[in-house]
Amino acid sequence: MRKLAAGNWKMNGLAAALTEVQALIAAHPAPACDMLLCPPATLIAQMAGTTKGSALHIGGQDCHINAAGAHTGDIAAQMLSDAGASHVILGHSERRADHGETDALVLAKTSAAWAAGLIAVVCIGETEAQRNDGSTLDVIGAQLAGSVPAAATPQNLVIAYEPVWAIGTGRTPTLAEIAEVHAFLRARLTDRFAAAAADMRLLYGGSVKPSNATGIFALPHVDGALVGGASLKAADFGAIVAALSAA
Repeated sequence: MRKLAAGNWKMNGLAAALTEVQALIAAHPAPACDMLLCPPATLIAQMAGTTKGSALHIGGQDCHINAAGAHTGDIAAQMLSDAGASHVILGHSERRADHGETDALVLAKTSAAWAAGLIAVVCIGETEAQRNDGSTLDVIGAQLAGSVPAAATPQNLVIAYEPVWAIGTGRTPTLAEIAEVHAFLRARLTDRFAAAAADMRLLYGGSVKPSNATGIFALPHVDGALVGGASLKAADFGAIVAALSAA
């Protein structure tokens, strides 16, 4: 499988930031891994125009379960597709925490994304309290089971493991802790999807940066990264792309 370096810009970025995207494309015109950036919805169409014909894919950060309707402030999956997106991040811990999103809602959003032809990047991860009380595998196992529909395939699904306590804090789990979770996820996917699970990409996210990327990418069952702050600058995200391409 081709590995994936995905960047989540979160609530950051104005039109002027497209110069960073242009610099990324110029520096990495044909990387040995897939590249994805998920900007705010306001930039998707502009960024898709900038990246047309390049190796960089564009995604959204959320979608509604319905294709249209009276849902002020929400965005439908087919609207993302229409704007030029090929992927959408779903169930990010910030959505789960700030907006009360449940596994059942993420499951429904994932199906909606697939109906619009989008690849779903489904996020799971434990809080610091859950890590400290030893329930990490129970928590992420339940999130994986509850958030991923039965129709998942390697072509329509990416799983991103993001320990909540590592996002934006500068802290990362040990390599052994990351390896344990990714091996667990692969085993759970194999139990459910048999041989197809071997080609379902598992990303690690949570304070991934150029200085720790090489070590993380050397771990088994780590098929790329979902990068936050380091994806905002071409130099930083490009270094992560280079590390993944070399892994």
